Amino acid sequence: MTSSSPRHVAPRAAQRRDRAPHGVKKSFASVAALVAFAMTAIFAVAPPPPPASAYQFEAYVSAHPQSLTVSTTVAGASLKRDIYSSTPALQALSANATNYDWAKLVLVTGGWPMSHANVTVFVRWMRQENGPNNWWNRNNPLNNGWGSGGGAGLGSYPNLLVAAKNAAAALHGNPGYSAIVAALAASAPTTVTEKAIWASPWSSSHYANGTHWAYTPVPAFTAPASAW
Repeated sequence: MTSSSPRHVAPRAAQRRDRAPHGVKKSFASVAALVAFAMTAIFAVAPPPPPASAYQFEAYVSAHPQSLTVSTTVAGASLKRDIYSSTPALQALSANATNYDWAKLVLVTGGWPMSHANVTVFVRWMRQENGPNNWWNRNNPLNNGWGSGGGAGLGSYPNLLVAAKNAAAALHGNPGYSAIVAALAASAPTTVTEKAIWASPWSSSHYANGTHWAYTPVPAFTAPASAW
């Protein structure tokens, strides 16, 4: 009977020594996971913000102090100032002496804006009363009866300055002229102020409700010096 050669079987104890223990493998895996988590947490944390500008400025000032010394013996400097002068409105306007200047005199005296619309209304109004080339007639450009001695507007004033003051006083003093005063104060469009003039008792004819009113540009005419 032929017997086969016996197989060489390694001892069981030797086979166990060739492999790492199972517990050791689990420990290595846990350590690797912990390291990976720690690295991720480190990079995930945002860096702190830079210091505020005010803090940086304060730190710079503290690190670089400065001082300024002023001598007590410095002589004071003398300044030469320009000389300015002004001319009162009444004097300046009467010096030019045109119908436009007289219209502005009334506005200044009455406390109304010296606007283009207001001046235009007055020179048109003066033209309706006396004509443009003789607007200073009897020193009463608007034929105003207030203080002129002529109830129908045919009185006269000593000069055009007095006439301007009385024209403003008449407009402010008679309730029938309140719409005119309000329009002048608002520097309303000429059509608004002119309609208020036509509706007022200034003229008994009411300027035919505007049909006798001229709208062409009013020429400038200078009154003689004797009228001022």
